[in-house]
Amino acid sequence: MGASGLPTDLITDLVAVADAASIDAASESDSTSGSESRSRSGSTSLSTGPAPGSAWLPMSDGEFDDLARRAFAHQVATNSTYRGFCEGRGVSPGDWPGWEGVPAVPTRGFKDLDLISGDSDAVERTFRTSGTSAGRGRRGTHHVLSVDLYRRLSLPWFRANLLPDLGPGRRIRTISLIPGANAIPDSSLSTMVEFVLEAYGDGGSLTVADVESGVDAGALTDALRAAASGSEPVLLLGTAFSFVHLIDRLDDGGVRVVLPPGSRAMETGGFKGRSREVPRDELYRGISDRTGVPAVRIVNEYGMTELLSQFYEPILRRPGSPRRHVSPPWMRTRILDPDTLEPVAPGEPGLLQHFDLANVGSVSAVLTDDVGKAVDDGFVVLGRAPGSEPRGCSLAMEDLLDARNR
Repeated sequence: MGASGLPTDLITDLVAVADAASIDAASESDSTSGSESRSRSGSTSLSTGPAPGSAWLPMSDGEFDDLARRAFAHQVATNSTYRGFCEGRGVSPGDWPGWEGVPAVPTRGFKDLDLISGDSDAVERTFRTSGTSAGRGRRGTHHVLSVDLYRRLSLPWFRANLLPDLGPGRRIRTISLIPGANAIPDSSLSTMVEFVLEAYGDGGSLTVADVESGVDAGALTDALRAAASGSEPVLLLGTAFSFVHLIDRLDDGGVRVVLPPGSRAMETGGFKGRSREVPRDELYRGISDRTGVPAVRIVNEYGMTELLSQFYEPILRRPGSPRRHVSPPWMRTRILDPDTLEPVAPGEPGLLQHFDLANVGSVSAVLTDDVGKAVDDGFVVLGRAPGSEPRGCSLAMEDLLDARNR
């Protein structure tokens, strides 16, 4: 065990997977991997990852299952609440059910419990959800035992999907509409953006937003005009709502720019808790009209505070492929019936359940209330489960709270 209580051998293996897979990501071919893999139980699970022979080599089911078993054993050994939850569902490391059989914690569990698998005194940072669905007093919390692990796993996957053409040692002008981690230290997104700026941003990169006033119209206009006057491509980073602000600020000033060829944008998040919503197609047209970045070069990122890995649309590294979210090799996704938590038929909608090895310091199996359906080697998010908490989530949450109280 390391000083944080994390299993050193497992961390070493995870980082090795990321380091090996990300070598010269620009050389990746445009071919795609098979869209689905069959679990030993015969259900459909998503095994996302690039084609064999490409720079992003997928992890085999056996390799993933071995790492998942080791992560689960660590979490059960160091997290008494999660151990009781799993025992109550008849699952233990000694009778390994495969990663698909590991009991998943509903995202609501991160609001009600401190889910730490390791030394609680060694928590380096606590990320918090926005709190828009349950009020600011009940924000979900994800206690992170190793910020360095978060960085070392998030950066190569970001580069593979946003910067697949960035040569070794090269950097890119980056304009971020997302406040930095110094302004929002409990934001996992702001922390990731800070990693990106440090690792890949050139000397002219900057952040043009803050928590209090949002997007700075003057700084934004100056940055875009300066970038448009050059020949090097630009990377824009923003949430959906911050891009709405970008459109409004540029319209207020009557500004239109055409960023250099090869420019691209990452858009993330939605409009939950916002007074104004814009359909995605309309939003992307607005971004393209004001900046010259084609809609086909706007990549959506899907992430959440409860997960330390991210999903991206692979449209830059696999041009012409359909929009869907794919995961890094150290992550798997299942799509489940909201009531029974059994796998749905291929192509049918259901709740998204993820197994994220990057979550080794908390819980890897996480059940969301997001609804999605399988598309090729990934999934599309259809929205949140309507109405009250899905029955499967509710029952799992009851068992989790019972385990805490035992």
